[in-house]
Amino acid sequence: MQITVNSSINMDLLMYTVSIHVPVVQVLVGIFLFVNGLMIFTFLKKEVFREDTRYILFAQTLFVDSAFMIVNNILFVCYSYQYRIHMIPCIILCLIMSFLYICTPLTLVAMCLERYVAICMPLRHADISTSRTRCFGFLIIWGISSIPALFTFIAYLSTARPGALFSYAFCSAEVMLGEEWLAQTRALIFQILFFFMIVVVLFTYIKIMIAARAASSDKKKSTNKSLRTVILHTFQLFLCIVQSIIPYIEMPFYKGDIMVFINLRYSNFVVFMIAPRCLSPLIYGLRDEKFFIVLRHYACCGFHGISQTLPIQSKIRPN
Repeated sequence: MQITVNSSINMDLLMYTVSIHVPVVQVLVGIFLFVNGLMIFTFLKKEVFREDTRYILFAQTLFVDSAFMIVNNILFVCYSYQYRIHMIPCIILCLIMSFLYICTPLTLVAMCLERYVAICMPLRHADISTSRTRCFGFLIIWGISSIPALFTFIAYLSTARPGALFSYAFCSAEVMLGEEWLAQTRALIFQILFFFMIVVVLFTYIKIMIAARAASSDKKKSTNKSLRTVILHTFQLFLCIVQSIIPYIEMPFYKGDIMVFINLRYSNFVVFMIAPRCLSPLIYGLRDEKFFIVLRHYACCGFHGISQTLPIQSKIRPN
C-alpha cells in the first residue's frame, strides 16, 4: 500500500529519522548475522553436531532466521527510503518471508518434541531420532510453512487488477493483502497454526515437568535444563505470535502520519523481528556446554583449546 507524503510533513525531519534508524538496524542485523554465521560454521565443522537431531534442528533455525533477517532487512531499507520495486521480485520476497516466518516457530516446536522424547522416552530416543525421521520431520515443517505463502499467492493472483504484476510499489508484506477478506483469512490461518503449536509446546512442557519431579537426583539437573529450554522456546513462540499481528497494528497508520508509521515500523522491527531471533543463539549456542566450548574455540581462532575444557566423555577433536 502506497504512502503519500503530503506537504505538511517536514521532509528534512523524515530523512533525518530514516538516516538514524536504518544505520542502527544495519548494525544490529550485522551483529546478528555474524553470530549466526559463526554458529553455523561451528555446526558444520563438527560431525558430532551434524548427527544429533537437536543440533540439526538448531542449525535449521540459524539458517532460517538468517535468511528471514536478510529478506526482511531488504524490505525494511527499501520501505524506509520509499524505494519502489517491481511487483514480481516484490512478490517473490514476500512469499519467501512468509515461508521463513512460519518455518522458525515450527522448528521450535520440533525442538520441544525432541526434548520431550529425550527426557520422557530415553530408551526409545535413539530409535525415534533417526535420519529418516528427521527428513520426514523437515518435510512436514516445510510443507506446513508453505501453506500461508501458497494461499496468499493464489488469492492475490485471483484478485489482482490487470497489469498489477508489471507495476511498481513500495514493497511490504501488506502489498499482497489488498482485499480485506484476504488479510482476515491469512490472519486466521496464522492463528490456527499458532494455536496447534502452543498446544504441542504446552503438552511437552507438562510432560517434562512431570518427569522433572519424578527424576532421580542425578538426572534432575538435565531434566530441569530441558524444562527451562522449553520455557524459552515458549517465549520465542509468543514473540512470533505477536509478529503475526504487527501488520494489522501498522495498517491504520499507512495513510496517516508518516512519521508515526516510520517510528512504529522501526520499533516493531527491532523488538519483534530482530530480538526474538537473537534468542535461539542464546538458548542453544551459549547455554549448551558442548556447543559453547567448540564455538569459543573457533571464535578465538583456535587459541582456546577444546580438549582442555571439554569433559572426557564429550571431547571433540578439532578439525
